[in-house]
Amino acid sequence: MSNFTEHARIIPAEFDEGWVLEIDGEIQSHVDPCRPDLIRFEYLRRIGNLLDLCWPPAQPLKALHLGAGALTLVRYVQATRPGSQQTVIELDADLIPLVTSTLPLPADTDLSVLTGDARSTLSELGDQSFDIIIVDIFTGAETATHLTDEPFYYDLLDRLNKHGLLVINIGDDEGLKFFAQQATALQTVASDIGLTGVWTLADAAVLNRRLSGNLVLAAGPGFPTDHESVMTLRSQLSATGPHPATVLAPSDTVSLTASIYG
Repeated sequence: MSNFTEHARIIPAEFDEGWVLEIDGEIQSHVDPCRPDLIRFEYLRRIGNLLDLCWPPAQPLKALHLGAGALTLVRYVQATRPGSQQTVIELDADLIPLVTSTLPLPADTDLSVLTGDARSTLSELGDQSFDIIIVDIFTGAETATHLTDEPFYYDLLDRLNKHGLLVINIGDDEGLKFFAQQATALQTVASDIGLTGVWTLADAAVLNRRLSGNLVLAAGPGFPTDHESVMTLRSQLSATGPHPATVLAPSDTVSLTASIYG
């Protein structure tokens, strides 16, 4: 057993009928196998909103997840978009067996699992492209440099199909310096390949008061480009919460990162 999974366990949630994945005493994920469309963690719910609003309802997707957790979003995609093809890359070889032995996936889930470093293992995917790539491996400024630099973002954006989205969870400390760094790096790459820029979804207080928390960055050719459609999507994402919610279109993300840098 790996050093990671020696400190991981699945335990009943204290707040509902579901279960949580705990690693080193910290709760990492929540799952309710009876209600896979229920997402309790606020940043995962924001990612779920992107999934719900950026493609027609129930349309199967080809999804790549970098980081597994308790497979919360894998379960959500399968529940809301049956027939989806999904791939997970997870560093800890024992984590997914631990999760699925305790909380089995639905029998019709189409999931491939690759074990290894999120960046180096991409080569095992050949020339596959994806509708959505979800990166949920960042824990702040101490994250390995090769998972936070511009070449990594080039690699990921290059694997999107023409309607695809790259979605990244950023966990940051007070001041949001790491978030600003990552938003700027992703913005540079997006602009270089002709995309409109980077969206930001987060709790309003985290952004307004520069508090520690999780922020979601997103970019890709699947986002609208005309002003009216951008404003419509921003309003829809804001309305779906969780509240209080702030949704920043690309120009607003640029303004925010500039203000954080001062």
